[in-house]
Amino acid sequence: MKNFKFILLLLVLTIFVNACNTKNQKANDSDFPAMENRYFGQKPPSLIPELFAPDVLSQDGNLEEITYASDMKSCYFVRTNGKHNERTFFIIKYENNRWGQESETDIKWPQFSADGNKMFIGKLYRERKGNEWSEPKSPGAFLKHMAHGRSVSVKGTYYFTVYKERGSIGAIYYARLVNGKYEEPIKLNDDINTGEYIAGSLISPDESYLIWSVQREGGYGQSDLYISFKKNDGTWSKTINMGPIINTDMVESSPKISPDGKYFFFIRGEWKLNEDGNRTYIGKQYWVDVKVIENLRAKDNE
Repeated sequence: MKNFKFILLLLVLTIFVNACNTKNQKANDSDFPAMENRYFGQKPPSLIPELFAPDVLSQDGNLEEITYASDMKSCYFVRTNGKHNERTFFIIKYENNRWGQESETDIKWPQFSADGNKMFIGKLYRERKGNEWSEPKSPGAFLKHMAHGRSVSVKGTYYFTVYKERGSIGAIYYARLVNGKYEEPIKLNDDINTGEYIAGSLISPDESYLIWSVQREGGYGQSDLYISFKKNDGTWSKTINMGPIINTDMVESSPKISPDGKYFFFIRGEWKLNEDGNRTYIGKQYWVDVKVIENLRAKDNE
C-alpha cells in the first residue's frame, strides 16, 4: 500500500512538473504578440499585395514608411501632411495585450537588429540598456558618403546607397565587420548598380538576397523593386525585376521583411509637387506573403 501511495505521489509530481515546463516553454516560444495582434488585426495577405492597416496608419494614404521593432511591440511610421506635406514621425506601442494610441516621436526611420539590442538611425546606432537606449554612437567613418537606404544583416554588414557627388545617380555599397572593425565600403557589381534613382536597399538577415528600388529601362513605369540572390560562391545572381504583382507604373520603394519573417512590406506611391515648389513622396503601405521572394528564388535556380 505504501508503495502504491509513493508511486501515485511520484506520478502527480511528474505531471505537475511537466505542466510547469510546458507553460514555461509556451511563454518562451516567442516574444512576439499573438499572431492576430501583430498586424493590428489585419487578415494576412496571400501572394497578391494588399493595403496594410490603412485605417490605423493613415486613412488619407499619406504614408511614407513603417518599421516594426524586433519584438513587434512597437511600430514606427512616417506621415506626410499639411499644405507643404511636412513629415511627421509616429510610434504605436503594444502594451497590456493591445495596441495603444499613436504619438509623435523624434526617432526617424529606425532599423533594428534581429536580437533587438541595436537601433540604427541614419549613420548612427544606439544600444539597448534595459528598457532604455544609449546615446547615439558612430560605427565608423565608412558611412561618411551614405545617403540613405541603410540595411544591416545579422553579421553586422551594412548595405547602403552612396551619392559621392550632388546630383549623381548613386550606387549600393556594402561594408563588412571584420575583427570588430568595419572595412572600407565595396561597391556592388554593375548589374545591381544599373539605372537611376538607386535607393532603399534591403539585405536579408542572412545576406542571401538583396532588394532595392531603381528606375530602369524595361521596367513597369517609374522606380521598381528588383532582387538579386547571393550564390554559394559569394557572387550575386543576375538582377530580377520583382514583376507586375509587385511593380506598377507608380513608384515602388522601401522594401522590408517583418521581424517574424512572414511578410514582405513595401510602399507604392508617387512624387507630388508642393505649394513651396518642393516634391514629396506620398505612398501607401502594402504587404504580401514572403513566399513571393521564395518563388523568385526558385525561378532564379531553374
